[in-house]
Amino acid sequence: MSSKRFMLNETSYHGHGAIENIVPEIKAHGFKKALVCSDPDLVKFGVTKKVTDLLDKGGVSYELYTNIKPNPTIENVTSGVKACKEAKADCIIAIGGGSSMDTAKAIGIIITNPEFADVRSLEGVAPTKKPCLPIIAVATTAGTAAEVTINYVITDVEKKRKFVCVDAHDMPIVAIVDPDMMSSMPKGLTASTGMDALTHAIEGYITRGAWEMSDMFHIKAIELIGKNLRKAVQNDPDGREGMALGQYIAGMGFSNVGLGIDHAMAHTLSAYYDIPHGVACAMLLPISMEFNKECTGTKYNDIAKALGVDTTNMTQEEYRQAAIDAVKKLSVDVGIPTKCEKILKEDLESLASDALKDACYPGNPKEATKEEVIKLFEKLM
Repeated sequence: MSSKRFMLNETSYHGHGAIENIVPEIKAHGFKKALVCSDPDLVKFGVTKKVTDLLDKGGVSYELYTNIKPNPTIENVTSGVKACKEAKADCIIAIGGGSSMDTAKAIGIIITNPEFADVRSLEGVAPTKKPCLPIIAVATTAGTAAEVTINYVITDVEKKRKFVCVDAHDMPIVAIVDPDMMSSMPKGLTASTGMDALTHAIEGYITRGAWEMSDMFHIKAIELIGKNLRKAVQNDPDGREGMALGQYIAGMGFSNVGLGIDHAMAHTLSAYYDIPHGVACAMLLPISMEFNKECTGTKYNDIAKALGVDTTNMTQEEYRQAAIDAVKKLSVDVGIPTKCEKILKEDLESLASDALKDACYPGNPKEATKEEVIKLFEKLM
């Protein structure tokens, strides 16, 4: 086996009350002032306050930065860099889902690697020299696992595209995965972020780079998500806890081995029509699984079993279909739409071209032509 790299957070805290560790961690690292990155909705609904109250009580100095969109833009990053410099912050606390964390990662990288001040220069695997400004990531959604990954995604509004940045220097040093921080997530967001996590786990399990170490995380994540997502959508505390763990474990895997065509197409859909990332991933998951099935050996048998299907005596064709059906059923049960009304026929050509250029595409187990990708998009219409 050729050598393989595996990267995880230095420290992570899990379970109810994990957030109580934030001030002791800040003090243990000797940080003096934080830039708190959180999106306006989380501020409005009092989620950010759960953290800033602890900072106030612990005497930790901070500035709040909230110019963050659901699909964070280049402008969100550049104005964040300015805010970070003005605050003279020596660390960043990212509170939120992928949006807050992706913005925080890009800000943190540019602060310590100023030669990458042009956000577009971070696309792909950027040759940054220094670890980003230290990030403490507090997850408020159970989905993106951005708190444990080396990836972030920024939207280029001008060019109508999302670009993926992969940088070993951007991983948060501390991750706090507390289901209590996720309890105010509305049903729709719980469902879409949960399906994003399932997509990470399934794509990560069948990606070209998959190996024993990543497989161990992905199969456990599929099992946890299959058991807990429906309950989490009903705001059941056990379901929330199971999802918090399941999405994080999926992140431990896919961050190290890559994804595939589902994410490549989902990024493109979000860039064109501002569709929430998790919804795009979920709608495409059965379609992409169908496309990839003949290149997956016995892996769909493992996926079907992890999702609670008894595959005894099933043929390869049957267990592959069973895995796809189990995913479809879970998606429908949590209220994800199966069709996307927003796709325009005249966009199909460029949607397909952009998807094939996305950084997630090369991990796909099966090569796709532009015509095939157009057909996959058509299945959503």
